[in-house]
Amino acid sequence: MDIIIANGSSEPIYEQIARQIKGAIMAGELAEGDPLPSIRALANDLRISVITTKRAYAELEEAGFIDTVQGKGSFVAGGNLELLREERLRQVETHLTRAATEAAAAGIGPADLHAMLDLLLEED
Repeated sequence: MDIIIANGSSEPIYEQIARQIKGAIMAGELAEGDPLPSIRALANDLRISVITTKRAYAELEEAGFIDTVQGKGSFVAGGNLELLREERLRQVETHLTRAATEAAAAGIGPADLHAMLDLLLEED
């Protein structure tokens, strides 16, 4: 798992880490029970503070994406299929909201927007 930090981004580093790990879990690149790098190892690899990495892991644990076992490390949480589905639904809703806003700004009505979506779904 490669994590890339964009120093010029307005997004805090801990959020970049959490987002990329969450994305890997949602994409199936990390499966239930897979170990994550230790907080110190990840901090060293990324050349960032241990506190920053710890905050990213804490956010992931709070959201239910990872479990941390004292003395053993952090692992991809099990039984979070419903959580992953909800996260994906939220992402789709965000994209659809953005598309609806853009369509309205371009003068595209609901019927035309539905037709566009239907065409896109047929292609897949």
